[in-house]
Amino acid sequence: MTVKKRASRRSSGSDLARVDAHRIRREEYQELPDLTDEMLARAVVNRGGRPRSDRPRELISLRLPAEVIQRWRETGPGWQTRMAERLARGPLPRAPQPPSRSVPSSRSSVR
Repeated sequence: MTVKKRASRRSSGSDLARVDAHRIRREEYQELPDLTDEMLARAVVNRGGRPRSDRPRELISLRLPAEVIQRWRETGPGWQTRMAERLARGPLPRAPQPPSRSVPSSRSSVR
């Protein structure tokens, strides 16, 4: 098993090097209590993780300009959630566009 992020001495309060160096000896097994049916009956299995959502998120692939992604990342941790919340509010109002001019075609439609 590979550990991606090691606990720091400050956060764990353990001498991790000593723990890693320890090898269980045969006599240490004799110190362990016998596992009984009563102990197993009292056991509670904690599956851990987040509870299932009523509205799970859906994974999509979206291509965005690098500048847009960089600006969101610069807002710090949680940027993806903030982006999703902003998108959920709907599109931004568009600036009024000047009326478009119709450009005459260089080709005549009459043959």
